[in-house]
Amino acid sequence: MTERQEQILSAIIEQYAEVASPVGSNLLAKAFHVSSATVRAEMAELERGGYIAQPHTSAGRVPTDKGYRLYVNRLTDDTPGVIQTPRRGERALSARVQSGGMPEQTIRSAVDTLVELTHNLGIATIGNQLYMSGLSNLFGQPEFIQAGQVQAVASLLDNLQPWLREAAPNQPLSVYIGRENPIGRTAGCSLVISRFRSPFSDRSYIGTLGPTRQSYKEVMNLVRHAGEELEEVLYA
Repeated sequence: MTERQEQILSAIIEQYAEVASPVGSNLLAKAFHVSSATVRAEMAELERGGYIAQPHTSAGRVPTDKGYRLYVNRLTDDTPGVIQTPRRGERALSARVQSGGMPEQTIRSAVDTLVELTHNLGIATIGNQLYMSGLSNLFGQPEFIQAGQVQAVASLLDNLQPWLREAAPNQPLSVYIGRENPIGRTAGCSLVISRFRSPFSDRSYIGTLGPTRQSYKEVMNLVRHAGEELEEVLYA
């Protein structure tokens, strides 16, 4: 993949996250100061590689799970360790986590803050329970207007806690995109979770579940920061 193709893929992913409709060549041509024909040629190569798809004959393009995976990998590779978090989100999370209180309430506050900042469903393990907040955010997304899709998401949520317990992801930050999810492969969701140590377990988890169409850079930043803050406060 050329550098320009990678840049176009990133632009498609970021624009699609904002507008929830296929991204056309005219918009990208203006952004990259090239002709629409040049962009269409690059998009055709990306489509042949399986990174984007054309939902309708006359429509623009949307990212595929493969395209999202490349994008997320680049985010991780380009900024190893701590990714810069938006200052407002960082302050909000830190304030909620450091405000004191019982560990359970502290984790719940962190989840509720993630819900407010990402507009996704927020989740966390608290002992043997899975705390969830923001269901209306999740099912309010345009991807989930069909009954079959809602059922697939509900099945994923039903099986999320036992899967976390059995799989026990060991990375500080894990991202499961679309069909990569071991459960709910057809749900069209991405799970972003951070492992942290707490009084409840050495492998507690906090994260978000949202459509594959989301702002991965922002969500990954915030979830990572939430895990780090919780571990610092609860495991001190």
